[in-house]
Amino acid sequence: MQGKKILVVAAHPDDEVLGCGATIAKLVQEGAEVTCCLLGEGPLSRYTDREAGHSQEDVSGVKVFTENAARILGIARTVTFQFPDNQFDTVSLLEIVRAVEKVKEEVKPTVVFTHSRADLNIDHRATYQAVLTACRPVEGESVREIYSWDNPSSTEWNYPNVFQPNMFVNVTETLEKKIEALKCYTTEIRPFPHPRSQEALLAIATRWGSLAGMRCAEAFEVIRLVVL
Repeated sequence: MQGKKILVVAAHPDDEVLGCGATIAKLVQEGAEVTCCLLGEGPLSRYTDREAGHSQEDVSGVKVFTENAARILGIARTVTFQFPDNQFDTVSLLEIVRAVEKVKEEVKPTVVFTHSRADLNIDHRATYQAVLTACRPVEGESVREIYSWDNPSSTEWNYPNVFQPNMFVNVTETLEKKIEALKCYTTEIRPFPHPRSQEALLAIATRWGSLAGMRCAEAFEVIRLVVL
């Protein structure tokens, strides 16, 4: 992994941690350079008045949360956009694609991690579609591998669509970093038995690990794997 460039494309701040936080930490330890692209504005949709002062304070707080989480995981750079939270469907897909393309052209990654097409959240599904569009496998495209993750409290709730992982990353040694990074998002972590609780994250990682002969794993769907 030494020198390998990896791009993580997430809809919202905290999705990068929930989806592949322990894998990010593992890849960084192995010498990879990870850039994170966060497309959405975060928690502003909680407020009826999107221009309210407390909303702007919340945005500043989320920026601090994101920076702290990135530091824990070893993310080299985070690029943020301000697409409306839980309203990506009100924006043309082309705008989201161009945002992903902009970051991709700067980073020139060989590996991309993003959301699952089976997700309940409309922003997550739009992000997945934008990534696939931005990373079309044409001649000269740098991206050779695309993997999608499951988001606890979102992907598993989109019945009957099913997340079907076929790649498992051993994160036994880095799961604690994921949990520590999620704690930075103080407004997003929940008490057990919510899927975004510390206890649930450990249980989920243990379950995925048990499917692949490991103590703890993060699971992914292989969307594209180009071997030259």
